[in-house]
Amino acid sequence: MQNNKQKLVRRLKIIEGQVRGLINMIEDGKYCIDIITQTSAIKQGLSGVEDSLLEDHLGCCAVNQIKKGQTEKAIKEILKVYQLKRK
Repeated sequence: MQNNKQKLVRRLKIIEGQVRGLINMIEDGKYCIDIITQTSAIKQGLSGVEDSLLEDHLGCCAVNQIKKGQTEKAIKEILKVYQLKRK
């Protein structure tokens, strides 16, 4: 998880920079399509972070919960994440 944590933090810092750039674009009155392109890139970046976190959760946390007999808890968390990802 530690190695993945560093990758996630790095990705989020890149997204943070993209958001700052987006703010500047809006303040500077840049062309709408350019702004929309940037928002799309930000959404894709966040989606990648979510996917990575979900993989970690399913591969580690949920499996450990099931091994400990906490199957209902694992199922509820998996369903919650599934519902959040569909929004």
